[in-house]
Amino acid sequence: MSGPVVVGFDSSASSFAAVETAAHEAQLRGVGLRVVHAFTWPSRQTPLGRSRLGPAEAGLHDLAEHIVAEAVEYAQNVEPEVEVVHTIVIDDPLTVLEAQSHDAELIVVGSHGLGSFAGLLVGSTAVHLAAHSRCPVLVVRGRPGPEGPVLLAVDGSPEGEEAVSFAFAEASLREAGLLALHVWNTWTDRAYEGPGDPLNMVVDIDRHRDEEERVLAEALSGHRARYPEVTVHQRSVRSRIRPALIEASRSAQLLVVGARGRGGFAGLLLGSVSQAVLHHSHCPVTVVRAPE
Repeated sequence: MSGPVVVGFDSSASSFAAVETAAHEAQLRGVGLRVVHAFTWPSRQTPLGRSRLGPAEAGLHDLAEHIVAEAVEYAQNVEPEVEVVHTIVIDDPLTVLEAQSHDAELIVVGSHGLGSFAGLLVGSTAVHLAAHSRCPVLVVRGRPGPEGPVLLAVDGSPEGEEAVSFAFAEASLREAGLLALHVWNTWTDRAYEGPGDPLNMVVDIDRHRDEEERVLAEALSGHRARYPEVTVHQRSVRSRIRPALIEASRSAQLLVVGARGRGGFAGLLLGSVSQAVLHHSHCPVTVVRAPE
């Protein structure tokens, strides 16, 4: 039996967008939706439940229940057939989401937040969640092209195999096309185009291009047979990684990347490439981590 779709919620506009996306994802998969709100106890004097010195709403837990009730109602309005439950946890949100990922099929979060989930994509937080979650993490951002394809970043590594599988399954669920993009370069994240390119003097670019196209074809071959209903367009491009991915995301409804890789996408979630994708993609991004 598949686990639920889990969404982190803090009542910000971004988290409402995450709830809407999560409800759609749950409906597509035929699973339930779990709305998770995490908060920390700011001081020992803050009442956690109903206070004898004030109205019931004075307690942190009462406030949390009210916050989550909004999300549950919103999700039920978006997808009435999806079963929605909620969980309130007193702990650090990152720790909570990691724990929730153990039995979830997908975790959905907004790109910005308030309170407990504030700064989810600032610094190392998003990197840490994507690197340690036991299930794929979908970050809702940008304006997805509803008629666009699922965009898959392919690097041909064993670690990226899970991302390929996820992208094919997602394209099938959405009844969308799949654009498999393999961005490659020689040695550095830059591309020379002119005949004076010094790399052209020491590297057989045509042979290199043929090899990269083979890597792309091999990464997709087995999945094409399992998902014959998915129309696949594959593209192998010699370019800089970040601009190529960001530009391709303009017309996509979802960008799928692996948590780790090699070649063109090496260190995708460890440095500037991951930050660029998470902060500048024009559509939602799903990060898929290979199983341990």
